[in-house]
Amino acid sequence: MRLVQFKETSGAQHVAVVEDAETLLVLTGVSSTRKLAEIAIKEGTTMIAAAKSRMGEDRISYDEVAKSGRLLPPITHADPAHFLVTGTGLTHLGSASARANMHTSGNKAADETDSMKMFRMGVEGGKPKAGETGVQPEWFYKGDGSIVASPGADMPSPSFALDGSEEPEIAAVYVIDPDGNPVRIGFAIGNEFSDHVTERQNYLYLAHSKLRACSMGPELLLGDLPSHVEGTSRLYRDGKVIWEKPFLSGEDNMSHTLANLEYHHFKYDLFCRPGDVHAHFFGTATLSFADGVTTQDGDEFEIESSLFGRALRNRLKTQAARKVVVKTI
Repeated sequence: MRLVQFKETSGAQHVAVVEDAETLLVLTGVSSTRKLAEIAIKEGTTMIAAAKSRMGEDRISYDEVAKSGRLLPPITHADPAHFLVTGTGLTHLGSASARANMHTSGNKAADETDSMKMFRMGVEGGKPKAGETGVQPEWFYKGDGSIVASPGADMPSPSFALDGSEEPEIAAVYVIDPDGNPVRIGFAIGNEFSDHVTERQNYLYLAHSKLRACSMGPELLLGDLPSHVEGTSRLYRDGKVIWEKPFLSGEDNMSHTLANLEYHHFKYDLFCRPGDVHAHFFGTATLSFADGVTTQDGDEFEIESSLFGRALRNRLKTQAARKVVVKTI
């Protein structure tokens, strides 16, 4: 089952089940996937069961909602500060080479970079045996809920950015229950949009390169994630595809288990605050930047996988410069 969040023309928010490629079945008595999760947690049931029990009779056109710009990210929070967006890198088989080459200096071989060392650590210890703790991955903070662009909306890039490029990834979505336990409610396809030129200057700039917008959805996949996931990432310019490449995800194509990545995020009490929402990106091995593509204002990103239904699309939009003024009182 897959869910979407959308707004009515009046502005009211709703949740719907994706019945087919053209039709959304609106749920009754629930206005967000977060609220549905809270109901499922309270009732001790699954997201799928909670959704099935709230299926109404109203059906609406998926295309109409999408074309009118009323699709929302698959998870939201009324207070964006309580929606944390984070991720991991160097988690996919094949993801290390581009990163290592970006960080190679004239006197340092690609296989000696810290990125390659981190990748090898994951290959050797990222899939621990049951009951054991694996090696921790690279981790980054991306922002709060305010940086998540809606499907079909512009992907804002700051005026000072040196690059703005896609990263096709799977994000897992979590709600923290009243006892402080993380509860995974589903998965979404995502664009973990980043500034790779800034990162290439020095890998210690990774934190700066990740403080950017991102997008997810439009559909939230309920249940477990298959161990093998296939998708395609495309870049359009003036309506024409200028770059296209398949990508793989799922544990079969990763150097870490999802459980290991989840443990090393939620082991921090900071991330187990009741009522908070988390979206955690699991990494990728496919980048247009790694193939020498330089994006331009107005380029459109498209990331799709049949597992996640409708493709995720966003258009690159450079923001106006904002003067920073710090006052002293």
